[in-house]
Amino acid sequence: MDKTSIRKIGIFRALQLGDLLCAIPAVRALKDAMPQADIYLIGLPGSEALARRFRKYFAGIIPFPGYPGLPEQAYDVKKIASFIAYMQEQRFDLMLQMQGNGTLVNQLVELFGAACTGGYYMPHDYKPPGEWFMPYPDHGHEVLRHLSLMRHLGIGGTHAMEFPVEEEDIRKFAALDLGLERKKYVCIHPGSRGAWRRWPPAFFAALADSCCRQGIKVVLTGTKEELGIVEATAGQMKHEAVIAAGRTDLGTMAVLLQDAFALISNCTGVAHMAAAIQTPGIIISMDGEPHRWGPMDKTLFYTLDWLADPDFAKAEKALDILLRNGSFKGAENLLYLSPGNIPLTE
Repeated sequence: MDKTSIRKIGIFRALQLGDLLCAIPAVRALKDAMPQADIYLIGLPGSEALARRFRKYFAGIIPFPGYPGLPEQAYDVKKIASFIAYMQEQRFDLMLQMQGNGTLVNQLVELFGAACTGGYYMPHDYKPPGEWFMPYPDHGHEVLRHLSLMRHLGIGGTHAMEFPVEEEDIRKFAALDLGLERKKYVCIHPGSRGAWRRWPPAFFAALADSCCRQGIKVVLTGTKEELGIVEATAGQMKHEAVIAAGRTDLGTMAVLLQDAFALISNCTGVAHMAAAIQTPGIIISMDGEPHRWGPMDKTLFYTLDWLADPDFAKAEKALDILLRNGSFKGAENLLYLSPGNIPLTE
């Protein structure tokens, strides 16, 4: 298919915030290469606000009703057939499977009936026909994996992350009246959607107290569902913290991060937001894949691979460097020796 004739593109990526942010550099490259095309996200219900935030890339979002084997949401079998019929009615010129390696979803995405389908497949698994598919690159950072698909399509791009902050976000943040001075506080985010990815509250509390002793305010962040773990962290602190959990949405959280001195968090969506906004931080990886999900800029972020290297002293040392220097530039010999901090290249 001639790329100049493509007018309507679908991207199937029905995943959470951090997963979507890691795909934005590839989406940006796609839009830059095909500015004439409208790109639609086929994503989780609830991703509408994020798609609107990236409206310079996405023309809209089509909520995905779920599918057997995909753990991100519950599904109703009766809705799947009508969803497929709706997708076929949309007459996409190109549908890209950017959900993952394709083992569970390539047949489904092919049923959407686009004129051309592309994405990833695993060797010895089913691959839809055509040349727009490539073997899944089961290595490297998540951002680079998606850029490799763009290169397969003959499209170049850069790995810079993005998270747009809008005027309305700034107004709503000011209305929260948290009493914070810009760059004089640290955000600590102890929650995570997956419980197995949560560092113990006592460790977050200890780092929080270290910040307080240096005259840096601590703001505990999270969703309403994470209030329990936020309160557990606050309860183990010796100093008082500002609790912002449950009070912020995506936009006000972005402003909070933008104005913060640093972030300390699990490796979760908020860490990707901080990477996009260029607020430095300490990220605790509990999923065994820091090379895939940790922030890429090792001058701004220290990622502690807790499963491979459960050494709290390293987190304390990283915080000391961050509080003194404002970044990790030049600290490679002190910190960047664990598997989670191997420099990444495109």
